[in-house]
Amino acid sequence: MDKIAVLIPCYNESKTIEKVVTDFRKQLPEAVIYVYDNNSTDGTDEIARKAGAVVRYEFQQGKGNVIRRMFAEIDAQCYVMVDGDDTYPADQVKQMVDKVLINRADMVVGDRLSSTYFEENKRPFHNFGNSIVRASINALFKNDIKDIMTGYRAFSYRFVKTFPVLSKGFEIETEMSIHAIDKNMYVENVVIEYRDRPQGSESKLNTYSDGFKVIKTIIKLFRTYRPMGFFGLISVILFLLAMVFVIPVVVTYVKTGLVPNFPTLIVCGFATIAAIQSLFAGLILQTIYQKNRQDFEMVLYRVTKEGKCDEE
Repeated sequence: MDKIAVLIPCYNESKTIEKVVTDFRKQLPEAVIYVYDNNSTDGTDEIARKAGAVVRYEFQQGKGNVIRRMFAEIDAQCYVMVDGDDTYPADQVKQMVDKVLINRADMVVGDRLSSTYFEENKRPFHNFGNSIVRASINALFKNDIKDIMTGYRAFSYRFVKTFPVLSKGFEIETEMSIHAIDKNMYVENVVIEYRDRPQGSESKLNTYSDGFKVIKTIIKLFRTYRPMGFFGLISVILFLLAMVFVIPVVVTYVKTGLVPNFPTLIVCGFATIAAIQSLFAGLILQTIYQKNRQDFEMVLYRVTKEGKCDEE
């Protein structure tokens, strides 16, 4: 087992990967630096290898697929995940590593949004999107992670080995954050400086298509991890709609003994039935979710014990 593993997922980062590997080797000489090449065509893998990184490959396209492979293949006491685009400074990595190895944090978030992100990032929709994602997740899941979408993080062994990677692309960061919140993992934030990509280096993130994927991921994970809240909200909306439309029908019936809008009454009846079904679906799924949480705690116990044995 490595003491520290630096994980760098890469796709066509030939302009920056040498500097990223060199900077992290300088800051963490005891670490093993892994570069996972994701079908690059610009020689990223050879440049990384010459810079001293251990180069491996993931042929399924997408950042989520790369991280899934990394987490499965590498064992370490502390993992550092960073992008290969040289937007995250290596000089703050020791602070993040110490929070895992000394403070026993499960996930350390490199917080760009509290420092220079909004000044350095030249893509206004990215800035707006990051703010919306952070606000929505912290509201839905009752937490205070400062930067949901950051690609600069440190993890404990037990986080990595109990995190089910389901996302295929850039929505993986959102999935990590929600998993940590839901499973009551110990999360710390470290404010980091952020710099925009150097000239000639292009972002692989599509503001609109990847943004919609992130929003879709948030909704799906809210349904999975907060079923009572999700289906309860649907139930309340359906019930309120039914009441809004049925009250005039009832008032007319009381006054005249007639039901002039019979189709409205039928639709309201079906809406009320749907609201009741949604409520009970939420209750059943909440019970299943609670049992899964209990099972997860036992898995977490075994993984934690396994990690300590490997350290010894």
